[in-house]
Amino acid sequence: MAQYLPVLALLILAALFAGISFMASKLLAPRRPTVEKLAPYECGIIPGREPPQRFPVRYYLVAMLFVIFDIEIVFLYPWAVIHRELALYGLVAVLIFSALVFESFVYLISKGALDWGPLQVSRRQNPMVSEARTSSSTIRKVGSEGRYTEVEKLGRKNPDHSIEAA
Repeated sequence: MAQYLPVLALLILAALFAGISFMASKLLAPRRPTVEKLAPYECGIIPGREPPQRFPVRYYLVAMLFVIFDIEIVFLYPWAVIHRELALYGLVAVLIFSALVFESFVYLISKGALDWGPLQVSRRQNPMVSEARTSSSTIRKVGSEGRYTEVEKLGRKNPDHSIEAA
């Protein structure tokens, strides 16, 4: 029991330090709340409105991928150090663990965790879209109505000359 006395003393000192720090912060910190200070802080940008859509789930899937492989590396380092002492039992345990990690990786890939590009939608999937519809048939050149042709421009620049003469 005496060997745990330094650990207990360290835990008591840590709790005292945390408590004294919180009390000193409450007593000594200035209190001048403003609307800007109470607003949520997002990378220095003051939110003017709520976002129109939810945050994409793919971000969280990539975060899960990172955590999964991070945990795998943390567990593989100790195994690599003492793999000879663990023998066949250690090898089987690491193979099972690696299979589970690979299974979660396959699951995340199947859910589109790494598909960050624009979605490619085939025209054949949507029966409402005609095959004859292309960008040249649907995009209108803005501002082309009411503009003068080259001949009309020449006639307007030189009012002495008529359009027919040009």
